[in-house]
Amino acid sequence: MRVTRGEVVLVDYPYSDGTGSKVRPAVVVQNDNLNLQITDTILAAISRSKHRASGTQLLIEIGTPEGGQSGLRQDSMVQCENLITIDQRQIIAVIGRLPDPLMQTIDGCLKSALALS
Repeated sequence: MRVTRGEVVLVDYPYSDGTGSKVRPAVVVQNDNLNLQITDTILAAISRSKHRASGTQLLIEIGTPEGGQSGLRQDSMVQCENLITIDQRQIIAVIGRLPDPLMQTIDGCLKSALALS
């Protein structure tokens, strides 16, 4: 399955300690040129946890017009400090999309998480 930047997808996301995984939402953060050229893509995890890391996470409120497009069932945090590269064939489904204004905010969160200027 080919994906595009900003799509909210379901993926079997592995635990960082290697003990297992669980199906969870994530957002595609890799650019579309690479998504077309290679089979891997980069995702940022999405969690129901409301614990916010300074500058590296974005709250998605499903009651807002932008958040409603996400396909998420409850308010959630995009965790830009929790990235994974996976083969696009491992994506279970596309459930929604984050509009450009939210993706621009995610760009800032990624810069903060990766210490980019």
